[in-house]
Amino acid sequence: MALGTLRPSPLVDQATQHLREQITGGHWPVGTRLPGENALAKTLGVGRSTVREALRALAGAGLVQARQGSGVFVIATEPAEDWPARLRRSAIGDVYEVRMMVEVQAARLAAVRHTDADVAALAAALDARRAAASGDDAAFVDADIAVHAAVVAAAGNPVLVDLFAEFVPALRQGLIDLVRLLGLRDDDPDHGDAAHAALVDAVTRGDADAAGAVLEAELRQTLAHLHRT
Repeated sequence: MALGTLRPSPLVDQATQHLREQITGGHWPVGTRLPGENALAKTLGVGRSTVREALRALAGAGLVQARQGSGVFVIATEPAEDWPARLRRSAIGDVYEVRMMVEVQAARLAAVRHTDADVAALAAALDARRAAASGDDAAFVDADIAVHAAVVAAAGNPVLVDLFAEFVPALRQGLIDLVRLLGLRDDDPDHGDAAHAALVDAVTRGDADAAGAVLEAELRQTLAHLHRT
């Protein structure tokens, strides 16, 4: 299959797609050294910078790898699955186990590192969760997640913040379904308030052990519910 000159449009996207099709279609098997940037640019009818960006995208997808002084080689014929996609297709219980490991440590860090602004944000998030008790399950779960997000933010580690944010889409619907399936709010619309209040209090007081223990107990209880559903 010939590469063919590209039409005007997002050229990097087009170049990436054309090269990807060559690789996934078997034109360039694993181990093959790709033509140089100049040759690819001429064949595709684009500049070297466009080819360079396309190769970076393919490297990010796990299809090619640049080797110093040797060129760019095909290392796979199927793109690597990105992290959000992996989370979306994973069992909610598996995601929750990993979330628990990450978030318990974040709570401990939050107790040590929090600022006055973090304390205010935690108090506001807890108040919002209580206010959401009068709303529907989706609004309540969103408010619940916001409390946990505020704890993670108080840890002062942007990597933890980003990692928690990746978990949220995979967790949200699962938690909404769990609340509805088990009727957790039927008799107690503000289900879990005491645990969340204790968590916020422990972080605010700077008690890392208590913050970690309270959060772990809460998450383990939810995980037990998930395993029973």
